[in-house]
Amino acid sequence: MSSGWNDGWDDDCSVISDKGEIGFIDFADDKSVQSYDINEEGSVIISVPFPFTQGKPQSILVGQTSKWPITLANTTDEPVELWGVRIFCSNPADSFTLSLMEPPSADTITKSENSQGFLEGYSLEDRVLQSQQTLTIWLSCKPKDMGLHTTVVHFDVDDNRIERVVFLLAEDSISQSLASTKPYRRAPRRKNQFAVDEYVVSSRPAKPTKREYKCKIAEYPIPKHIRDLIENKHVPDVFAEGLTKENYAAFFSTLLTMEELHLEEEMRTHNMECVMMRRKGPQFVALEVPGLAERRPSLVHGDFIFAKIASDNSDCPAYQGYIYRVEADEVLLRFADKFHTLHRDGNLYNVHFTYNRVTMRRLYQAIEAAETLQDNLLFPSESTKRTLVKTAPIVPCSGSLNAEQMHSVEMILACKGASPYVIYGPPGTGKTKTLEAILQIYTKRKNGRILVCAASNSAADHILERLISNENVKVKESEIFRLNATSRPYEDVPPDYIRFSYFELSVFKCPPLRALKRYRIIISTYMSSTLLYTEDVKRGPFSHIFLDEAGQASEPESMVPIANFCQRETVVVLAGDPKQLGPAVFSKDAESLGLGKSYLERLFECESYRNEDDNFVTKLVSNYRCHPAILDLPSRLFYKGELIACKEDNSFSITSNVDFFPNKEFPVLFFGIQGCDEREGNNPSWFNRIEVSKVVDIINKLRASTDLNESDIGVIAPYRQQVLKIKKVLETWDLLDVKVGSVEQFQGQEREVIIVSTVRSTIKHNDFDRTYCLGFLSNPKRFNVAITRAKSLLVIVGNPHIVCKDPYWEKLLWHCYENNSYQGCPPPERTNQGFEESFSETGVSNEVVEEPSWDEGTWNC
Repeated sequence: MSSGWNDGWDDDCSVISDKGEIGFIDFADDKSVQSYDINEEGSVIISVPFPFTQGKPQSILVGQTSKWPITLANTTDEPVELWGVRIFCSNPADSFTLSLMEPPSADTITKSENSQGFLEGYSLEDRVLQSQQTLTIWLSCKPKDMGLHTTVVHFDVDDNRIERVVFLLAEDSISQSLASTKPYRRAPRRKNQFAVDEYVVSSRPAKPTKREYKCKIAEYPIPKHIRDLIENKHVPDVFAEGLTKENYAAFFSTLLTMEELHLEEEMRTHNMECVMMRRKGPQFVALEVPGLAERRPSLVHGDFIFAKIASDNSDCPAYQGYIYRVEADEVLLRFADKFHTLHRDGNLYNVHFTYNRVTMRRLYQAIEAAETLQDNLLFPSESTKRTLVKTAPIVPCSGSLNAEQMHSVEMILACKGASPYVIYGPPGTGKTKTLEAILQIYTKRKNGRILVCAASNSAADHILERLISNENVKVKESEIFRLNATSRPYEDVPPDYIRFSYFELSVFKCPPLRALKRYRIIISTYMSSTLLYTEDVKRGPFSHIFLDEAGQASEPESMVPIANFCQRETVVVLAGDPKQLGPAVFSKDAESLGLGKSYLERLFECESYRNEDDNFVTKLVSNYRCHPAILDLPSRLFYKGELIACKEDNSFSITSNVDFFPNKEFPVLFFGIQGCDEREGNNPSWFNRIEVSKVVDIINKLRASTDLNESDIGVIAPYRQQVLKIKKVLETWDLLDVKVGSVEQFQGQEREVIIVSTVRSTIKHNDFDRTYCLGFLSNPKRFNVAITRAKSLLVIVGNPHIVCKDPYWEKLLWHCYENNSYQGCPPPERTNQGFEESFSETGVSNEVVEEPSWDEGTWNC
């Protein structure tokens, strides 16, 4: 037996090809790579090198040597020819070696007596394994970079070739610090904790005023036959004929019912067993609720729960408790007096959450009211005509406007009722400049009254700020009002804006009708505008209704202000982008059947909007946000290549000092890294600690070599656990001002630098992963938002072999590769021939694609 090694084969050995190539192997999908039927492999039993631990590859720190003994046991009574052992291929190349001696450890390698005679290489020469003999061979790896290291080792035994595939995860100290100590186990199904048919009632939180609503919203109970149909997975008949004027209310009320039943079920998943509450003052107890900060479950002041002593004693009563305050991670509760008398801080309780139907009742009311709207609002047809009035030339109130922005303002001023007017605003094109139209109406139309609705409180606050801070038009404080929901915490409102709201005892309210009449501009969220309806505001007082970010609202949400307050002469203006994020819908069935399509997006199915008739639509095309290289791909994919980059180029000053940018004139980098996606405990959200470390490394390098501030950098990740892991590491580096969040959290925002972590490095083909595994990788709208947040620099960190499975991400990957701006692991083999073959010059198709969930709930997988 030879004690040496060589890098080739003797003349008598079997001849194979030169060093092979190894592509991406998805070990989670292909179980055969670590499952070998030794009985079928013949007379020599070969052990598995670096076997998986808990279903995952073993790990090693970059720069250290990991070694593993491979045993070859001849189980027969005859000698066996071992024609050779060879590393057929490795990825990265030459990262694994073979030896007959155990590689010396770091503390002995300097001692000549221990390292003398040690040889390693990529193959071992032929030899004979005697009967019952066991040969030990050492496989070693000393990684230079982070990521998954893979090799294939061939063993030629007699006339057979036996193969072993090896995986080893190279990490650094940051990555290893995030390793989970709790293996993932799917949370067990919760049993029905206790019946709540009977319970001890409690008193509702006292209202700061005795004034009753003038128009109460009906209860809208779910019809039993509809509930039975949906719960038994049957599709109601109303969907068979599609959406029509005649079935409008029935169609959307059924979708809302599907959504509501899903939310009921989701709320039950938050029920808690054997939890403690602590006394807080003489009348309250505090209950800690995990996930409350992320609004899972979504609880507000006035909601109630049921609690019962965690005991087998069925005679123990259930108590109803009302929420008096919602804090960061706990709620303040008050029960009946008897509960507080019997309560001890050490008591264990089972807690049952209840679903608050207020929001859904508002939506049912809105779509019911929408049935009486005129046809050209709900279903604009080819014959719909636009009525225009002549207006005098305008002088902009907000500085300079480009041609498209000026046209949109002129059209809004010229419109007279009829179909909605749409400001189609792709990313960075200055949709907020169209607030100019509100100021023009305010100054030029003394009888003009405007309702402005936004998708969120922060967006509504931003509109208020822009209107009251205009230097050329001074909006009177007595004529502008910010309508806040009663559930909005008082301290959540910026102090400078409180004076524009109405509240009693720090609880926001809608003022009486006589007070509302004096306001010319009212700003609200879509849902909070219902408060105007409850104060008996009828259709007609508003000359204009503006819906901001209309692409993010479901059609029933859009109908809350439109159906309740729009009459024939009211001008309805929608601003948004149907190619960006759509409504947040939790029921996948309801989403696919139509609830996931915004009113704005449905309008673009009508000819006048689809053809971008400038009597109905103004498309903004001048982008003031992105570097041309960042803008180029989304412009071609989503906007017919029409977007014009108008941003002054300052990205060269950023990339010029950054060593890891290969093409300093192309500020989009794809860093390919084969990490390892994981879950921990009973949390189904994914994270990838290799990518976490790489993201932090990029941030540190950018901060060290440029004058960027922390707040100039944003990180987008599709899974909540990845967001939390990145935040955790950034806290240790005292980088607290780097914003980390989901695509939804970055909608409407921008940063000089955006880093996207795609997380997934494996795909598992079971039902759960088909629904959830790729997150935003399978959603064109999230892709569009994610890559258009960066002003000067965009870095993608991800596994190219996974992202290329989606056509949009594949285009981005090869867009970088063609511009010499790809680094990291070897890219996949390119399958398409060019951009135009799969995407026409007119942009992406309107084909409906099944879109996986964005992690647990908002994206919660």
